[in-house]
Amino acid sequence: MFNLGDVMDKVKAKNLNPIVLAFVGDAVYSLFVREKITFSCDKKAGELNKLAINEVNAIAQSKFFRQIEDLLTEDELLVFKRARNSKKTTRSKSASVAEYNVSTGFEALLGYLYITGQFDRLNFLLNKGYENEN
Repeated sequence: MFNLGDVMDKVKAKNLNPIVLAFVGDAVYSLFVREKITFSCDKKAGELNKLAINEVNAIAQSKFFRQIEDLLTEDELLVFKRARNSKKTTRSKSASVAEYNVSTGFEALLGYLYITGQFDRLNFLLNKGYENEN
């Protein structure tokens, strides 16, 4: 049986394909953004989706990562760099290769923190990123 929020050992998580970590992290970031905008404004679903799209894309995620980069631990940076430097089978239509690579690393970092149960750290970094934008 599997339960949402089950935790994986850090060593096992670090050995996962970094693109798999990014796959999880993409969902984590999307949910965070969707919840944030839902709690902060009273709009219809279509309008909320447009707001979310503005934040959940390679260009925005690359910029967001730069807001938290200096806060990362050595282990977190290793997870990020491994994913950023990994070979990807897809490309972004609107972002540069560099932006897409950074966003993949960012998503992998979020995926790693999520599946290893580091929810406080995950929330800290996500909230710091938004604080630093303003």
